[in-house]
Amino acid sequence: MKKTIRGRLEDNTPNPVDIHVGKRIRLRRLMLQMTQQELADKLGLTFQQIQKYEKGKNRVGASRLWDIAQVMHTSTDFFFEDMDAATAALSPRDKDFSVSEKFLLEKIEPYRSEEIIRLTNAYLHMRNRAGARALYDAFIAFAKSK
Repeated sequence: MKKTIRGRLEDNTPNPVDIHVGKRIRLRRLMLQMTQQELADKLGLTFQQIQKYEKGKNRVGASRLWDIAQVMHTSTDFFFEDMDAATAALSPRDKDFSVSEKFLLEKIEPYRSEEIIRLTNAYLHMRNRAGARALYDAFIAFAKSK
């Protein structure tokens, strides 16, 4: 029997849950307009370690996830939000657990993409509020058009 590395799949790829958590760390960091180096400095780590967390190459321990949540002013739940049932089911643990109905009923929200976060940040930092409102109205009109 081939020995697997703790937390990895049999083919030695990262656990899909770790990849999801890493993507959520990156998303939150971008929401806060924080660099990897800034996050690393606040946690007493190197930016390379943050890169590995964000890519799911290294697992984030419970206490480290707690620290990340505190630095990023969010709950640890944030890092597990929007995980679909398929990702949860790929975790190499006992497959007989039941995935909550929440995961089965939810669809991946398109509103949490990096593009939307950057667009929202840009909109919120517009000094010309009349221009921002005109841009908003244009987006709404465009979305309603066929």
